[in-house]
Amino acid sequence: MSEHRRKPPQPQGGGRAAARRGQSGASSGRRAAPRGATGSPADYGLGHGSGSEEQPTGSRADARRTSQRNPGGGRRRAADPAAGRRGGQTGPGQGRGRSAPDRKRLIDYPRADKYGWQRWMPSWKLVAGLFVGFIGSLVAVAGIGYAMVGIPDVAKTATAQNNVYYWKDGSQMVATGGETNRQNVDLSQIPEEMRWAVISQENKTFYDDSGIDPKGIARAVFNMARGGQTQGGSTITQQYVKNAMLNDQSQTISRKFKEIFVSIKVGAEVDKDQIMAGYLNSAYYGRNAYGIQAAARAYFNKDAIKLDPGECAFLAAMLKGATYYDPAGATSVDSVGATPAANSRRALRQMQDTLDKMVEYGHLDASVRAKYTTLPKWQNPRSNTDLKGQIGYLVDLANGYLVTHSKETGVTPDLLQQGGFSIYTTFDKNKVNELQASVKKVQDANIKPEQRPDTDTHVQFGGASVEPDTGAIRAIYGGEDATKHFTDNADQTGAQVGSTFKPFVLAAAMTWGVRDPDLGSSQAQDERTIVSPKSLFSGQNKLKIRNYDHSIWKNEKGEEWLQTNDGNVSVGDAPDFKIDLREAMRESVNSAFVQLGMDVGLDKVKDSAVSAGLKESSLTNSGFPSFSIGISDPSAIRMAGAYATFAASGKQRDPYSVEKVTSEKGQIFTHEAQTKQAFTAKVADNVTDVLKTVVDKGTGTNAQLPGREVAGKTGTTDGNKSAWFVGYTPQLSTAVTMFRYDDDESKKDRTFLKMFGTGGQKKIHGASFPAQIWHDYMLEALKGTPSKDFPEPQPIGEVINAEPSPTPTPSATESAEEETSPSPTPSKTAVEPSPSATETCNKFFGCANDGGTSNGNGNGNGNGGTGETSPSPTTSETPGDNRGNTGGGFFGGPAG
Repeated sequence: MSEHRRKPPQPQGGGRAAARRGQSGASSGRRAAPRGATGSPADYGLGHGSGSEEQPTGSRADARRTSQRNPGGGRRRAADPAAGRRGGQTGPGQGRGRSAPDRKRLIDYPRADKYGWQRWMPSWKLVAGLFVGFIGSLVAVAGIGYAMVGIPDVAKTATAQNNVYYWKDGSQMVATGGETNRQNVDLSQIPEEMRWAVISQENKTFYDDSGIDPKGIARAVFNMARGGQTQGGSTITQQYVKNAMLNDQSQTISRKFKEIFVSIKVGAEVDKDQIMAGYLNSAYYGRNAYGIQAAARAYFNKDAIKLDPGECAFLAAMLKGATYYDPAGATSVDSVGATPAANSRRALRQMQDTLDKMVEYGHLDASVRAKYTTLPKWQNPRSNTDLKGQIGYLVDLANGYLVTHSKETGVTPDLLQQGGFSIYTTFDKNKVNELQASVKKVQDANIKPEQRPDTDTHVQFGGASVEPDTGAIRAIYGGEDATKHFTDNADQTGAQVGSTFKPFVLAAAMTWGVRDPDLGSSQAQDERTIVSPKSLFSGQNKLKIRNYDHSIWKNEKGEEWLQTNDGNVSVGDAPDFKIDLREAMRESVNSAFVQLGMDVGLDKVKDSAVSAGLKESSLTNSGFPSFSIGISDPSAIRMAGAYATFAASGKQRDPYSVEKVTSEKGQIFTHEAQTKQAFTAKVADNVTDVLKTVVDKGTGTNAQLPGREVAGKTGTTDGNKSAWFVGYTPQLSTAVTMFRYDDDESKKDRTFLKMFGTGGQKKIHGASFPAQIWHDYMLEALKGTPSKDFPEPQPIGEVINAEPSPTPTPSATESAEEETSPSPTPSKTAVEPSPSATETCNKFFGCANDGGTSNGNGNGNGNGGTGETSPSPTTSETPGDNRGNTGGGFFGGPAG
């Protein structure tokens, strides 16, 4: 090759190019040429023989590793692989750049002397250093935190401001809450059993621990970090500190850490007996009582030093939350779980557990413990005279709503106790006064306990009025006086609702329909026939109840069910006594609705009631035919709300009692209505149309309002132990209940009493006193409100059972067999407490009452309870012959 065609020499630098040239040279068996080479083909890595350029065999990664192994020249110097193999000699061209010296980093991360993934693995020195630094930081923070916090003065705790409650129109109802009941006593004035009761139940290592529970703290912090509710301190020391920090109840992690530091300091510097005295003097026991002395007075009207071991264990249970342990119960529109009965069970169980632990830990002798097996006798919880009359019930209802819905309202029990809130309620002052006046009018005129002590004592009334368009509770009647009768009869009674439950059966039949008796059970659930109010069912007394497939219903013992009507009369034309559902509702015929419920399915009946607005927890077992005629015990508030769903053409809104809440921080809560379409307008309007018939010319004629359309239903329960009237106009829905109930809260078992002869009447029906109260109240409550008609119902469903009845009238032989067969005793799935000695009856299926004769002398005896007979349009409801119709309990059906 001639000289003039030779390529000019290329700059010889370090780095990848040099590495490639060196590798190319090495692969051809030659040494890498120095930079001063003459420019022969070998100088440029050209092979011999072929005359073509030879591709380098090394990679960039190889070059990079080569460069790293010879760091002096960096990217300006290419290492000679051959020279490296000979001991690290470098080519002459490397002198063009000065070699950079190695520089050590404070933290060698990523690691310079490692490659690939190993560069990102920290060394043990780094890990150890970080750990030591972290522990040191924690110690420093803890030391600073410990130094900065002080020991709280418990004497300055438990101060409270008033909460101010307002009527619907914005005028003030009452200011209450600031009258904190608090009195400190020395530890010597606190029974030793009280101290050991708290220690045994809450913190058995109190005298030995450091004052904190690390596991409990971690759990509380984790819960708050997730956005959940904070948890109380696990030790008595932590609870004492929490009580002493009432001025700071913010639910934050920083506040929790502050509480931890204070607890550590208190545990280290304060005597344990002083902590115990401070805790018992600052703890909240319910009933607005702070401290053991106030609690002893609030529950037992005695000084703390006089408390016996049982009372001490009882008060220790109150520390877990009086809302669910005070035997008097708690009042709230949704406080189903805080009834007097439920609270009494919880309190007794907790009290007994505390006493057992005191014995186990050696703090109480077993022979002493054996004396305290029942709840101690406690007194009525009311003391504030500002809460007399209906005011106390209204305040309780508002407070219960706020606390029950604390996630929405932001008002916790602790914050409510501190006070400072302005609470604007839904209650209409005029309506509350009118409802109270209507009850008092009937009560004063008819209930004479002095004249009729056997029948007119313990008579109670309850009522509630709900606005269909909003769900706002406009009025309640909770009892004669909130300072004398604590249980709110509008919100929690336990009284069965009887035939006022029947509209939910009709709504279920119009929503889901009846099952086809010719199909299998699974297919029948899918293929149903929507029911028209014109559908025909048997009104026969002592009707043999059948399953939807026409097989005879039997309990697990093989016993049949015969459904009775009020007065043991059949309704309809013989021989099959067919009547349509409108007439059956108007005359409150039990047999027709029990069979309808079986054909639809009791599960669907239950769904219908819940959809309308009843709480599922207030509904009893739906596995028995009498479920359809009201053996459940929803509150008056919930019944008024459920009927309001029909008034609002199927739109369901939960009853509520608070519109908004403000504090010094501004408005913190505003109610937002949540509407659900429980039923179609067609279903709801047809139910209303049928219920209009009840008031126009059925059992509810006493509730007629001049110039207004009214829909409603009467209800009288089996044994005549409660009576109801629930009715509505388009603007207002109201439920009124009456019952006899021994309200001595100190009794272990409180029972409903029969009302035969009460008020001078042979028998109390829903059409008598309840309907009269409803009428008088609604007449005044709707004054000035324009009359409004219900929507015109659209045709719905098919006429069922138009052909001859599949359940023919029993033959004389069959009837005789029924009447002489033994009285059935079904499962005790929904059993009430055993009857008293005076009630010699079958608690499940019926009994003869008060010396009366048994109806049917066997299976027909009270199986379905009683129904209501239709009064004439101008007279009160005809009681009918009630002999033998008081049986049933949970399984005997209520009256209409």
